Amino acid sequence: MNGVIGAYHPGTRAVQDRVGVRELAEHVGRSIGTDIRDVAAAFLARQPFLVIGAADREGRVWASVVDGEPGFVRAVGPRWMEVSGSVPDGDPLAEALTLPGLPVGTIALDPRTRRRMRLNGTLAPPAVGGGFAVLAEQVFANCPKYLQKREPLETVTEGAGVVRHGGALEPGQVRTVRTADTFFVATTAEDGVDASHRGGNPGFVEVRSPHELAWPDYAGNGMFLTLGNLAADSRAGLLFPDWETGAVLQLSGRARTAFGDDGARTVVFRIESVIESLPAGRLRWSRPEYSPANPPVGPHRGSTTR
Repeated sequence: MNGVIGAYHPGTRAVQDRVGVRELAEHVGRSIGTDIRDVAAAFLARQPFLVIGAADREGRVWASVVDGEPGFVRAVGPRWMEVSGSVPDGDPLAEALTLPGLPVGTIALDPRTRRRMRLNGTLAPPAVGGGFAVLAEQVFANCPKYLQKREPLETVTEGAGVVRHGGALEPGQVRTVRTADTFFVATTAEDGVDASHRGGNPGFVEVRSPHELAWPDYAGNGMFLTLGNLAADSRAGLLFPDWETGAVLQLSGRARTAFGDDGARTVVFRIESVIESLPAGRLRWSRPEYSPANPPVGPHRGSTTR
């Protein structure tokens, strides 16, 4: 992992060089630490959900979500995070998250305050009473760009379970992606797994076919951890939350970055596996207040051949 502050693997450095942000990336990279400081520990303790990325036994990369009452995620030392809950039954990472030493990436995002932090590391032996723990190797905060503001409403328990499996998007799932303003992406490389966030106005994710998605890579912090991982390893997992119902759409596949002559970057994702579910104890959220940083969406966005 990039536990050494300022260190990036070759795939990430290649993207930084191509975009011309190596100096900026080295500066921003100094914010990456290995310790969970007091302000980060307090932030984790207030969160009702945590997104986690990892690879399953077959090597597919997924992004999953764990829900719980605030306090279910907590720092128990300068480099240890404990999670008292686990992913729902039927989740593709349910088995993997019992394997000590598994590389994982996590992101805690608070829609109430537009704050987020990432903690990447490896799984430790499960805590007494279930759940899992992570030994931190990367801890850092991100800016509030492209985060939609929401307020929690209520916890829903009925109708829980996996709704459907597949290898391509069905019509209802196409609508979920086309109307999404937020999704999470898990990627991997030789130094570990990273979980990140992507946001924009509805339609910023383009459905090119039931097998392929694309989205613009908006300007961010200049580190290019996600694109750098994809340059080294094309495997990726996406998670689309339905904030108003609590449903979750998980996609696993492979992605590549297309660089335009004008400097624009587009990530193209090829779907290999689809899981749609209704987690037990899922939290419903209010309709969003869109981020003022969201760029306008062109008329081609959200189009589909289906």
